[in-house]
Order: sequence, then structure tokens, then C-alpha cells
Amino acid sequence: MGFRLPGIRKILFAANQASSKAVDAPKGYLAVYVGEKMKRFMIPVSYLNQPSFQNLLSQVEEEYGYEHPMGGLTIPCSEDVFQHITSCLNGQ
Repeated sequence: MGFRLPGIRKILFAANQASSKAVDAPKGYLAVYVGEKMKRFMIPVSYLNQPSFQNLLSQVEEEYGYEHPMGGLTIPCSEDVFQHITSCLNGQ
């Protein structure tokens, strides 16, 4: 049993298709690019179930759609904001 997140399947499919061109992420992780300098972070796929990360993904969809030329998701926020969100998720 589980639940479906709108758009997640398309985002994951696009990221998986592009990952063959980029350095592969370890199993259970997803590459994301954050900030103006497009710094690469590896995040656990379990973050996709977290409401705060889902909100961030909604912003990604609005700004970038499903095309992510860097080989991973492009997150439209500063590195500081992204690190704050992920540090909160790590504490759960």
C-alpha cells in the first residue's frame, strides 16, 4: 500500500533518463542541483515523501517543468535554504 505524489513519477523518470549521462548516484539517492552555481547534492529518495520537500518539488515543477539538463533535479532556491530544509529532514 502507498500513495501517489502528483508529478513525482515524471520527475524521477526524467532524472533517471539523464543520470546515464551524469555520474551515477548511489543506490537510494538522487542528484539535485541547487543555487546559482548549480551545486550538486546527493539526497536520499526518502525525502520525496516529506511534505516540505514535496513543496520544494512543486516549485521546481512550476519553474523548470520536467526538463533538467544537468542530469538531476534543478532546485530553484539558495543553497542555504536547501541545506536548512534537508537538515530538518535529517533530524526526523
